[in-house]
Amino acid sequence: MVEISIKYLGDLRCEATHGPSGTTLLTDEPVDNEGRGEAFSPTDLTATSLGTCMLTIMGIVARRHSVDLGETNVKAVKHMSTEPPRRIAKLEIVFTIPLPSDHPQRKLLEAAAKGCPVHLSLHPDVVQDIRFDWVG
Repeated sequence: MVEISIKYLGDLRCEATHGPSGTTLLTDEPVDNEGRGEAFSPTDLTATSLGTCMLTIMGIVARRHSVDLGETNVKAVKHMSTEPPRRIAKLEIVFTIPLPSDHPQRKLLEAAAKGCPVHLSLHPDVVQDIRFDWVG
């Protein structure tokens, strides 16, 4: 169990504090939803959570199998619905992995990423377009 404390700061801005570490982050509504767009929005954090979770789980499996992921990068792109209700319609997750496409652990690493808790927790109506680009 992890407790996160959230405080409303006014003007559609919140501050969240991670209980165990004391680390804080701000959220702000995007400009297209009456906010200032000066920080991650709550839905931005969903896209961020998916990308970081997938990469972290891949990293755990890579470490267990002595695979160096080098400077693997993930780009997360969030698409909001155009019809009410306002919701995340699609998340694009693109991995750029500096390893050859014929790497012997490729299938294992891709399966690990797709087994991350955030990926498995999102509603099935949220399209998850996941691509792995092996560029080594």
